[in-house]
Amino acid sequence: MKNLLRPAGSKWQSLAAIALRGCHHVRFRELTCAVFLILHFSVFIPAAKAQFNTDRLLMVGRSALYYEDYVLSIQYFNQAISAKPYLYEPWFFRSLAKYYLDDFAGAEADVSQALERNPYVVNCYELRGMARIRQKKYAGAVADYTRALRYEPDNKGLWHNRVLCRIKQEQYDSALCELDTMLGHWARYAPAHNMRAEVFMAQKDTARAIEALDRSLELDPYDGHTWAARSIISLSRQEWLQAEQQLSKSIHLLPKRSDNYVNRALARYNMNNLRGAMNDYDTAIDLDPNSFIGHYNRGLLRAQVGDDNRAITDFDFVLRMEPGNTMARFNRGVLRAQTGDLRGAIDDYTKVIDEYPNFLTGLSERAECYRKLGMRHQAERDEFRVLQAQLDRRAGKKPKPGKRQTRKRGDTDDPEKYNQLVVADEQELNNEYQSVYRGRVQNRHTDEQPQTMYMVSTVRPKRDVSTYVAYDRSVDSLARQGLPLYLSTRQPQLSEEQSASIFSAIDSLTKAINTSSNTPQATSALLQRSMAYATTQNYQSAIDDLTTYLLIDSTSVVALWQRAACQDRVNEFQASEGTDVRMKTANVLVDLEHAARLAPGNAFILYNRGCIYLQRADYAEAEADFTRALAIDARLAEAHYNRALCRLRLKNTAGAVADLSKAGELGIYTAYALIKKHTATQNGD
Repeated sequence: MKNLLRPAGSKWQSLAAIALRGCHHVRFRELTCAVFLILHFSVFIPAAKAQFNTDRLLMVGRSALYYEDYVLSIQYFNQAISAKPYLYEPWFFRSLAKYYLDDFAGAEADVSQALERNPYVVNCYELRGMARIRQKKYAGAVADYTRALRYEPDNKGLWHNRVLCRIKQEQYDSALCELDTMLGHWARYAPAHNMRAEVFMAQKDTARAIEALDRSLELDPYDGHTWAARSIISLSRQEWLQAEQQLSKSIHLLPKRSDNYVNRALARYNMNNLRGAMNDYDTAIDLDPNSFIGHYNRGLLRAQVGDDNRAITDFDFVLRMEPGNTMARFNRGVLRAQTGDLRGAIDDYTKVIDEYPNFLTGLSERAECYRKLGMRHQAERDEFRVLQAQLDRRAGKKPKPGKRQTRKRGDTDDPEKYNQLVVADEQELNNEYQSVYRGRVQNRHTDEQPQTMYMVSTVRPKRDVSTYVAYDRSVDSLARQGLPLYLSTRQPQLSEEQSASIFSAIDSLTKAINTSSNTPQATSALLQRSMAYATTQNYQSAIDDLTTYLLIDSTSVVALWQRAACQDRVNEFQASEGTDVRMKTANVLVDLEHAARLAPGNAFILYNRGCIYLQRADYAEAEADFTRALAIDARLAEAHYNRALCRLRLKNTAGAVADLSKAGELGIYTAYALIKKHTATQNGD
């Protein structure tokens, strides 16, 4: 990409401004030519500076990383590495992008390259430690954290992670010694007590584990992970009421953890609260649709209350996940027999009996199905096998287990346990690693994160369920001149092929700008290139092109709108790094107000202006703009969602819930979680 990036602060912007200030002294044609010459001049900035502006490449790559477009960010860091392979930063950031893509081996290799170039950066050791942990290379992670602690001996997160690695290596004495050191420095650090509890549980010292967890809860009663850990001990002791209470507190603090609902369902089931258990399994599966235990146990519970058809669907799901699960297959066979699908039941029973030829319950059930179908010979054969086995058993028939018993998920050797609820093989006190890299970047978002601005992209946005297509006549008109253009609130994540195609388009447009002697064609290419830059999340270059274009056509609604949206993205990224962006936010608002005056009927511009007011906590103005946008386009789901956030701040809960309901109906499904949260708060739950 030869002219992909222009250096900031170029002289041509001031030259263009001078040319425009003198416009009343020259004819329009002469002015147009003058501006075109300025544009033409700007592209002949020395190639080396444009091509190897590594700082700009790093900034754009980090912006793409912030907006979770990891594949695209890697391509920018690739360019920076090619330009200046001796710098550690592009190696580090490419490693981070690979980490978020779960390429932990690649992340480890890249950050090792960064450390070869600068062995004194603590963040590099921390990232490599996390990458090694994900690969279960705990000894290597310990070495990284030990080296990092030489430079930052008071870094609590490094101590924390090294202790967890010691626990994974079963170095319990070393872990306890390091925990004592941590508590000597940070006496009120509750997670240290959690880790002590994990060590004691591994050593089968339940009493000391309870003591450590209780001390942790005394220091920090608002840690949902600690309440969940405490509940595991209560469950193992069959203290069902205490477990339910502890899990309810954990769920209040961590409402999106599926395993909490699964465990509370087990406690409620053993307290004979079947309705509560069923609700918990439903919620667990909503949060984690692939929950094996959730589907299996809900299937058993549905069978117990006579909801046979829906129980079959749960076991169908389990068998798609694990086709060889004989327990699930037998349960489905029983349910098929009860719903009249006798041949389907026989098929399930036969597969189980083939694996366990002496499974008497299976033989009896299959014999009964054969008799109902009039297959007397097959039925008598199964009944004879059952009778022969009973005669051979000196101790008589083994009694069925009671309905309140459970089995481990991996306990599949005894098919007679088919009607027992399943629990995880090992319920560990799982402490989390302390790192900004422990999860994906999207984990920074809160439940009440506003929807972002609409902007123009050259890639069609992905739609999961919603059929809404954002359309604007001015954008459509521009799309007919060159690149395809679409409207979306988030730039789609690009595949390697898509980004290569867009970079190629940028090169072609740059060549057209450089070589064209036709001013309208050159300016059109400039506007097109700005849209392509924005799609590759090179927002600053997009802003530069749009600023130049607006010097030529200050009434372009699309250019004003797009420049505001690009600047907003830049502001969000810079604010995340601690930069004061209030003045730049004011510039965004100026562009949007100008665009709104030029196109008062444009719902997307009104919505975008509302987003800025919402950022500035001017909730009344934001609500008014979202209302105006919805008066023009009532299917604008993002406007409903953001207006709901405004109304929540303005204490209008009823109006907010109505908006959230509409937003959820239109495809923003996080709205339903907010409805549940705020209606529960309103009801005092």
